[in-house]
Formats: sequence, structure tokens, C-alpha cells
Amino acid sequence: QVQLVESGGGLVQPGGSLRLSCAASGFTFRNYAMSWYRQAPGKERELVARITSDITNYADSVKGRFTISRDNAKTTMYLQMSSLKPEDTAVYYCNARQLILPHYLYWGQGTQVTVSS
Repeated sequence: QVQLVESGGGLVQPGGSLRLSCAASGFTFRNYAMSWYRQAPGKERELVARITSDITNYADSVKGRFTISRDNAKTTMYLQMSSLKPEDTAVYYCNARQLILPHYLYWGQGTQVTVSS
């Protein structure tokens, strides 16, 4: 059974930091590109960051503030978020997409991040 379980969300003040984790199970983690998406109220879900084996990509809005990483031995992905802004407030989702065909796609349930004073 495939599971993606996010954790680490919460309430933080502007300028603060949080680290999100996504614990994966039920599939061959190293064969998947892993991504973080987010969705703010009234907005579409957007890609925040993606990591394959050795390549990372970031949305322009988070470059220099967020860092994505993965630990294949622990089958876990992370998102270190720093210098948080109120506009970073959203539900953050973990996503896994198989690198080869078929491109199986899995989603986590999401974790809420609220940036507010």
C-alpha cells in the first residue's frame, strides 16, 4: 500500500523557519521524482520544488529560501523553509512520480503551513 505522510507544518512568524518531511512507503522510492506542491485558499495547486536523484528545481517565489532534499535510505523527502512570508501560507503536499513509464503518481494528504504574526 502506497503511503506519503507529510509532517512538520504549523504556525510560524514571518521570517521564521520550518522543516517539512514526507515519509514514503509502498513503492521503490529511489525510482521516483519527489516534489512539494502547495495550495493556498482560492488558488490553484502549484509546484514548489522537485528533486530527482541529483537535480533540484524550485519555483521562482521560493528560490534562495527553500531547500529540498531526500534520503533514499530513509525513503523520506524534506523541505527546509526559511525566511518565511505570509504568502507562503498554504497546504503543502508531497508528490511522487515514477521516473520511467508508466509514470505512476502519488499524493500525500497535505500539511498546513501558516505564516502570521
